[in-house]
Amino acid sequence: MSQTPVVVIAFKELEHDERVREAVQKRCELLAAEFHEVTRFEITLSADGVGLAAHGHVHGKGEDVGAQAQASELLPAAEGLLDKLERQLRKHHDKRIFAQRREAQRDSMRKKTS
Repeated sequence: MSQTPVVVIAFKELEHDERVREAVQKRCELLAAEFHEVTRFEITLSADGVGLAAHGHVHGKGEDVGAQAQASELLPAAEGLLDKLERQLRKHHDKRIFAQRREAQRDSMRKKTS
C-alpha cells in the first residue's frame, strides 16, 4: 500500500502552465510507484537568462536526491530534470539492493567455508 507522494511545483517568475504542471505531476506519480520509499517531490521552474531552468529534489525514506536541467522551453526543461532524478533514484536504489545481495552472498560463502 503506497501513499501518494507530495508533489510541489513552483513556477518562479513564469506564467502558470497547467499542461506542464499535469505532465510533471503524472511523471512524479509514476516514479513514486516504482520507488516506493519516495514521499516528496519539489520541482522549481524558472527563467535563467538564456532559457529556462528546472531544479528538483526528491525526499523519502533513505532517499534525498537533487538535480537541475536547462532548456529553451518549459516542458523539455521539466522532462530533462525528471530524467536526471529518475537516473539518480535508480542508481541509489540499485546500489542499496545489490549491496544487500552481495553481503548475503558473502555470508553464504563464509558459512560454506566454515
